[in-house]
Amino acid sequence: METTRRVGAQAQPTPGTTPTPEGVPPARRTVDGYLRAPFPWYGLDEAFTGPRWLMRVSTAADGTVQHGSTGHGEEPSIRPDAADQGRGAFVVVVTVAAHPVRGSGDGTGVLDATSVSSAAWLAGSGLLAYTWPPQLDHVLRNEWLDQQTETAFELADDLDGPAWTTLSLPVDGVPQPFHYRETEFGWILAGSTSRGVHLGAYGRGMSAYGLGFAVVADISTYV
Repeated sequence: METTRRVGAQAQPTPGTTPTPEGVPPARRTVDGYLRAPFPWYGLDEAFTGPRWLMRVSTAADGTVQHGSTGHGEEPSIRPDAADQGRGAFVVVVTVAAHPVRGSGDGTGVLDATSVSSAAWLAGSGLLAYTWPPQLDHVLRNEWLDQQTETAFELADDLDGPAWTTLSLPVDGVPQPFHYRETEFGWILAGSTSRGVHLGAYGRGMSAYGLGFAVVADISTYV
């Protein structure tokens, strides 16, 4: 699989952003990791006027930033006792550095290529991390999450399959094709840009059809 062989499997979260047991990064986030990235970050364009917030970045063994996410709207919760069961309206944009197969910077191994499928996988697994079927307890949710994550990985490896449709959305003001699918938990899309990165996105409570993406001019505006 040219995607990632699970992009996240080789990547390490920036200190201070390690996910909790439920899969959700803790509240403390810093802009430091974002500033170290050698590629531009993407978010929703200026048509979106709601809250923007940092999520997490992931790095290779040599510390090189590989991918990361920015959030828009209401920060989701997966707490089973949350009044809205985590159904707040939000969109998360995933930026993935576009790379061919290459050696790791520290000489310890080989990093797999990234592709649009990489972005689709990260978006699909990201949406699952913020999903908690109300009938499941912690133990059963972990089993459910493993199963659903494997399915998301397989679907990301088959972007031309029947699970996906195509959607054209503006990226830096220019229409670009995206692979798009809906689930009972939200929607997922993935595509590429002319700036050397792949884009993934997932959301709930906000339609994907009216979205636009743009380079984040100042990542510090995300809090």
